[in-house]
Amino acid sequence: MGTEQTEQADALLGELKRQAVGRLTVFLGAAPGVGKTYAMLARARELHRQRVDVVVGIVETHGRSETQALVEGLPLLPRKKVAYQGRQLEEMDLDGLLVRKPAIALVDELAHRNAPGSRHERRWQDVEELLDAGIDVYTTVNIQHLESVNDVVHQITGVRVGETVPDAVFERLRDIRLVDLPARELIERLNQGKVYLPEQAAQALQAFFSPSNLTALRELAMQTVAEYVDVDLREKRAARGLEGIAIQRHVLIAIDGRGHSEYLVRAGAKIAERRGAPWSAVTVDTGRSASAALHADDVRRATSAPDGAARDEQRRLLEIDKAFALARNLGGETAVLHNSDVTQALLDAAAARGARSIVIGRTRERPIARIFNRTLTQQLLQRGARYELTIVGAPQVRQRSLRLPDIAGESLARRDLLLILAISAGATGTAALAERFLGLQDLSLVFLVAVILVASRTRMTSAVVTAALCFLSYDFFFIEPRFTFLIGAQRGVATVLLFLAAALIAGRLASRLRMQVVALRAANIHAMAMQNLGRKLAKAADLGQVITAGASVLESTLNARAWMRINGETGPSASAEHLTEKDLVAADWTRQHGQSSGRYTDTLSNSAWWFLPVRSDKDTLGVVGLRFPSGVGRLSFEERRLAESMAEDIGQAALRTRLVSELEVARVTGETERLRSALLSSVSHDLRSPLSSMIGAADSLARYGKDMGPEDRHSLLETIHVEGERLDRYIQNLLDMTRLGQQGLMLTRDWIGVDELVGSASRRLQRYEPGARIEHEIPPDLPPIHVHPALVEQALFNVMENAAKFSPPGETVRVRVRRTEDDRLLIDVSDRGPGIPEAERRRIFDMFYSVERGDRGRQGTGLGLTIVQGIVGAHMGSVEALPGPEGRGTTIRLTLPWGGYANQEAKENGMPE
Repeated sequence: MGTEQTEQADALLGELKRQAVGRLTVFLGAAPGVGKTYAMLARARELHRQRVDVVVGIVETHGRSETQALVEGLPLLPRKKVAYQGRQLEEMDLDGLLVRKPAIALVDELAHRNAPGSRHERRWQDVEELLDAGIDVYTTVNIQHLESVNDVVHQITGVRVGETVPDAVFERLRDIRLVDLPARELIERLNQGKVYLPEQAAQALQAFFSPSNLTALRELAMQTVAEYVDVDLREKRAARGLEGIAIQRHVLIAIDGRGHSEYLVRAGAKIAERRGAPWSAVTVDTGRSASAALHADDVRRATSAPDGAARDEQRRLLEIDKAFALARNLGGETAVLHNSDVTQALLDAAAARGARSIVIGRTRERPIARIFNRTLTQQLLQRGARYELTIVGAPQVRQRSLRLPDIAGESLARRDLLLILAISAGATGTAALAERFLGLQDLSLVFLVAVILVASRTRMTSAVVTAALCFLSYDFFFIEPRFTFLIGAQRGVATVLLFLAAALIAGRLASRLRMQVVALRAANIHAMAMQNLGRKLAKAADLGQVITAGASVLESTLNARAWMRINGETGPSASAEHLTEKDLVAADWTRQHGQSSGRYTDTLSNSAWWFLPVRSDKDTLGVVGLRFPSGVGRLSFEERRLAESMAEDIGQAALRTRLVSELEVARVTGETERLRSALLSSVSHDLRSPLSSMIGAADSLARYGKDMGPEDRHSLLETIHVEGERLDRYIQNLLDMTRLGQQGLMLTRDWIGVDELVGSASRRLQRYEPGARIEHEIPPDLPPIHVHPALVEQALFNVMENAAKFSPPGETVRVRVRRTEDDRLLIDVSDRGPGIPEAERRRIFDMFYSVERGDRGRQGTGLGLTIVQGIVGAHMGSVEALPGPEGRGTTIRLTLPWGGYANQEAKENGMPE
């Protein structure tokens, strides 16, 4: 399939998916008071007159009589009362709306924050749940509440809007309608008190509602509507196979958490949105900080340290976490890259994602870095010439986005300062002792070792400070004239300067090596955790074992209590005891909607558990719950990523066990159907044949018996007798097979001679097959065997009967008995028939095996050898098919245990050994 066909198929599939769920219609305004709610209600009344099922979920009239008049006459859902701090707050009844399930629900003020205790923190999340339930939604929102333009609105108005709506919600648009009002008319409405109270209106006119602000917001709203209309047009044309729109490639946004990361994400998202391109936000972990540790304990120790460096690092990690959360809300992907070389990490990530553009923040360029081309911007321009590099500057400060490792601006922790002072003092003392007692002249090596030691244990900043202290100490204590910082000879100047250069170079190399090791360890921790989980899940044979293994690894890796519910099965039971009704409600919501809920989320956040969906490729299989200690405030991005990755692997393992179970059920069903068909075939043949003979003989006797001679009547009676015994044997085989299949075969062991067993089976066979010739080869000194006599005789009879049927007329069936050295009894029954090919010898013991060579070839039931296998197996023995003597015919070998316990019991009962 060509690229154009693939793009058309993807677009058509996306359109079908959007049509399968509820669609969103947004009434967008540039500012409060333009008439969004009025326009929505007017459209709703028009649809109501057309008998469309429209229900008012929630509408805020703000005391405006015109708006209230439009609400009257429309079906209105009662609001839900939510108790909060002694007050009764009113919110939309989401559950009532889901039960009512109208065609269209009216939900005003999309960016509204719900009262504490509601299912979702924000109203747009309620709207998403309605859309997932197949309900179309009409809603209203102002342009300043759109997440991607939050920074632009801040620049225009100077107000940072706190209640925002992710752009990803707008991906479900059916229609977007701009409700516009000229700035002059809106200001008139303000003055008339139609938007705010007079006191509030006066303040608003001086701030947010200034003519220049309103004009800029109107332009921003028009631009936003135009972008979404363009995207909708492009998707519909692609779905219809019309002329395609050139699709831009991936946009990569690099952040480092050192200020304005969220601004950079918003700016990059807008760039990708205008190009219709996918995008992702990444950060590079060089191993220089506590963020390199992926394990929960390491991260928490790093972010809870009391020193200034740890607090800075904590703020940086928190900023990255918020920026990543924003990126996911805006529809982008997020990733942490591990590499000591920031430039190479970004270029590798861009190549892996097929990115064309890299977006970075404006770097702080220092003179030395510019001279040696060491800034991130210069490195990307030199090494990534084929990429488009977009540099975004923050509006008020110089952006210090992601940059190459440098030592400026890094504060030293108290622990690092103590280490520097201790090692520097130790190096000075060691040099003094070496000079006095060892006569060592070149003392610079002692100080060089000190610098390398510090660099290998801390950061480059510490190594530089240590090099400076060692340089001063070396000059003060050991360079003539001593105890001054003067240097008396040119040789001394060269010595200390070369020492300083060597110390800086060695410290830099040691520090880079440490960063690489730490970064590698950070990546390995994630890989080892996933490998450990994969190893344990691979051993899980069923869903219960998957749950047990997954919960065990989650608890040991994340130091949190774990609970799972997958396909109706839950565990571990110890964790289930800590779940409250509130927690179970959050778990059910996650299972139904395939989204996270509970702690650390905006949905049912009052729960103490964090619930993650367990997904397969197509649907949600269950939910994983994690309960972290109460002292854990916020999870790092790496902890979230690790938990989500583990939940994905657990979902794949659960899917594997389900597929295995379904395959086994399908196999058993197929085998059952095969046996059913074989049984019907067997019954239709092996029951009807003797019954037909018996009915025919009985009918002849009834009609012509008076005219028959004694011999004819005797012959017919003999036929009835023989066919009746044949029918009895068939029914007995069916009953025996039923007992074997239900494991209802009870062994009543007793002592019996082997010759007696063989003789009884032979006499029984000759009664049914008078023409059969049987030859015995039984050693005279065999002791009795401890078996169930009747069952073993039945097994032996079935084998001998099968051999007699396949032996040519006049040929002998040979029964050979012998005792092995390991105290086992072997009974070989050989015929001189056509034999059985080696490939089919195992199959003759299958139930209803039916070929001409098998035991149904001549009036067989297809059950005889299956019953033999069951009886011998119940005695802990075995049965197998072998070639006949001299390669002719077939030998059926029965092997029964004849161990020392039998001999011992025989002695105790006074029987011969």
